Amino acid sequence: MRNAAKITTAALAAGALTLGLSACGADSASTDGPLIVAASPVPHAEILNYVKDNLAEKEGLDLQVKEFTDYVTPNTATQDGSVGANYFQNKPYLDDFNKKNGTEIVPVVTVHLEPLGLYSHKVKKADDLKSGATVAIPNDTVNEARALKLLAANGLITLKAGVGNEATPSDITKNPKNLKFKELEAAQTPRSLDDVDAAVVNGNYAIESDLKPSKDALILESPKNNPYGNFLAVKKGNEDDPRVKKLAKLLTSPEVKKFIQDKYAGSVLASF
Repeated sequence: MRNAAKITTAALAAGALTLGLSACGADSASTDGPLIVAASPVPHAEILNYVKDNLAEKEGLDLQVKEFTDYVTPNTATQDGSVGANYFQNKPYLDDFNKKNGTEIVPVVTVHLEPLGLYSHKVKKADDLKSGATVAIPNDTVNEARALKLLAANGLITLKAGVGNEATPSDITKNPKNLKFKELEAAQTPRSLDDVDAAVVNGNYAIESDLKPSKDALILESPKNNPYGNFLAVKKGNEDDPRVKKLAKLLTSPEVKKFIQDKYAGSVLASF
């Protein structure tokens, strides 16, 4: 199931590139044209559009935002030059993606954290989950491990000592509630809430689904020493592109920090 999901996502991503991005590849590879940035709709594209509408013109930056709902296409498009940068991911995910796909994407500047959370339409507290309850978790390698670590940090399961960012349900050593795990594409986890007892949902997909992580999550990741901050990324060698430097400066400006604080009220946390 997990491999099939990845193959399907990759195939869809390839199709999306062919249909939607072929016309803009040349301009995005040139430092003279607009900077085209691939982003998840929420909060990444919203933050970028705030920069575009309020800050970019003063810095002489022509910024274009391309929205994607999957976690594959933004990196493949950045690698092949269809876009000049992307903004949607964290370092463990990028490291895993580069390793598996032979890509050379590198981080430029970290902007924010979206805390991963456990949500439910059926219980009010994590401790209220019944024996044998089904919990949906993301099926990509890093987010699955991240979800399991969240559950372990809150005493719902125990993982093997030293397990890293490739943890799977097979690494669970203690499962006192005999939880069952349903592995889904990350974007599908909030949509599964009526069909499962609980779901671990990435922050951006939670917000898109009108969930408020700071209020609705049964348990939520701590921002302290959290390695999952989201950053602006480019293909290796493009870090010194003047347009990228301008965008990195704007994304870590006081104006953007205030925008994040005001709009997301703790559901997205500035990392600078």
